[in-house]
Amino acid sequence: MQWILNNISMGKNIQTTRMKRNMTQADLVIKMQLKGSNMSRSTLANIESGRRNIRASDLRIIKEILAVEYDELFAVDAEQASPLESPRE
Repeated sequence: MQWILNNISMGKNIQTTRMKRNMTQADLVIKMQLKGSNMSRSTLANIESGRRNIRASDLRIIKEILAVEYDELFAVDAEQASPLESPRE
């Protein structure tokens, strides 16, 4: 099983995208479970808050359900970027 190191930016991006689609955490988790994930709502909450890493397989399912590109999930806010990884202007 592969894990992707999470950070607050990715979790926030998942949360923001989910909320733009008027989905609750429970809504997203139910759809994920129908696609074979065993994620719980509390696990999703921990991922969105940056307290937990995400499995690569779960990230793929979230990408599919939310109909986004990986770039959107991995995007870094200028406020959250460290000096070494600041976005290009």
